[in-house]
Amino acid sequence: MAERGQATVELVAALPALLLAAAVALQLLVAGYAMTLADGAAEAGALALASGGSAAKAARGALPGWAEDDVSVAVEGGTVSVRLRPPSPIAAVADRLAISSSANARPAR
Repeated sequence: MAERGQATVELVAALPALLLAAAVALQLLVAGYAMTLADGAAEAGALALASGGSAAKAARGALPGWAEDDVSVAVEGGTVSVRLRPPSPIAAVADRLAISSSANARPAR
């Protein structure tokens, strides 16, 4: 029995699984990056709120341009909350991986 081309056949058969694993790993990395961005944006908003500025404007300004349509900022009392959807080719995945972060502000004395 000839085994010519066996490696090629195995590679072609395994390629979809490898691509899926790579896509999942990349999506998790992007979600982690979005978490870092949401934390920084919430902190920037809290700092602005503590100094008397606009928390929502500061939080949005701390995010890159791609996040403009995927972020919501809420200010309640001295707490700034940021919810950020990470980029994803599948909207349902982005909704499930949405990151929320909050920071508290104390006014300067």
